[in-house]
Amino acid sequence: MSVWEALGDPVRREILAVLGGGEATVGTLAARFPISRPAVSRHLRVLREAGLVRSEVHGQERVYRLHAAPLAEVDAWLRNVTPVPRSLPGPASRLDALSTELRRGRKTRAKEMADDNRSAG
Repeated sequence: MSVWEALGDPVRREILAVLGGGEATVGTLAARFPISRPAVSRHLRVLREAGLVRSEVHGQERVYRLHAAPLAEVDAWLRNVTPVPRSLPGPASRLDALSTELRRGRKTRAKEMADDNRSAG
């Protein structure tokens, strides 16, 4: 199953959000959802097949943790289709602000020099 297909289910997205906060067992995850433990296990199997989670056996329990690397493709796609709000301080707006401050500084220095020249003359 692809990452995109795995992310298509809201329960799987919520499982990923929980695992983003740290590792968890099937029992811990099942307690958070109104579905059965076997259903949570099936969701985890889909996420594991998509490469989004990894698991390790600790004693009699299987512990799951998020493996975020496959989400890079989703992140790149989102950045391509999401417009960047102009209110965010990106490189262009920071350069504009720098340019404005440089002009202000030049005007201030020019005014100070003119005042000094008037005082001296």
